[in-house]
Amino acid sequence: MEKQENGGEAPELKLFGSWASSYTHRVQLALRLKALEFVYAEEDLGNKSEALLRLNPVHKKVPVLVHRGRPLAESVIILQYLDDAWPESRPLLPSDPFDRALARFWCHFADDKLGPAVGAVFALTGKEQEAAVQQVHDNLALLEAELREGAFKGRRFFGGDQVGLLDVVLGCGSYWLAVFEEVTGVRLVDADAFPLFHAWLRDFEAQEEVKETIPSVDRLLEYARGLRQMLLALAAGAGAGAAAAAGSSPVTTAVDAPAPAAPPAAPQAAAVDI
Repeated sequence: MEKQENGGEAPELKLFGSWASSYTHRVQLALRLKALEFVYAEEDLGNKSEALLRLNPVHKKVPVLVHRGRPLAESVIILQYLDDAWPESRPLLPSDPFDRALARFWCHFADDKLGPAVGAVFALTGKEQEAAVQQVHDNLALLEAELREGAFKGRRFFGGDQVGLLDVVLGCGSYWLAVFEEVTGVRLVDADAFPLFHAWLRDFEAQEEVKETIPSVDRLLEYARGLRQMLLALAAGAGAGAAAAAGSSPVTTAVDAPAPAAPPAAPQAAAVDI
């Protein structure tokens, strides 16, 4: 549960984030699922606060969670820490060691494979974009297969009967798919091609804690349209080589722009998280 900082005693949990950052949303959602009170500090990534730079001197990015004065960076690490620190409150990871490892594997897949492919669709045009769309579909096909006949067969969520770690990681990026579809005019998630993934995403988005966390579609669309125009203009000015380089990190150019945050589909070099 989010609360206001009262200026007195330091809060037990304080989250530094950015409103459009899916990595920030991951941590916000996990805190809400676990019913943990926290104070939220919005960061302007074009003018980062001294506190953020001090708390995350290595990467200088959001999210950063401060627990009793001690900072932690990187969203997936923060999620696992919350599970370790509050194991009795709505566990995000399963108890079985193999299932825990499996969830971590697919979290890495989301950030290493699916996210960069979606980001490339957003940043590129023409044949390069078509190739990126195919990568997205190939990655979604892998997840669809796991839901149909693999490790997650028969589950409502990847975490089982309730939202778990992998749901948080995948879901807090997947809602951008519809936004990117609207902005680029490219179909990414076809309900006929990926019925189980599509059904999972709709169910995830219907959860009350998710509704409390994700910004409105209109606000996300406005942000995404502006960022895409900037990226395409930069690519046109720098040539195809720069656009190709941005394909694996499409929002790198927006790292220190006045925009609130980089889209979640960005890969490891992006503005928000590693």
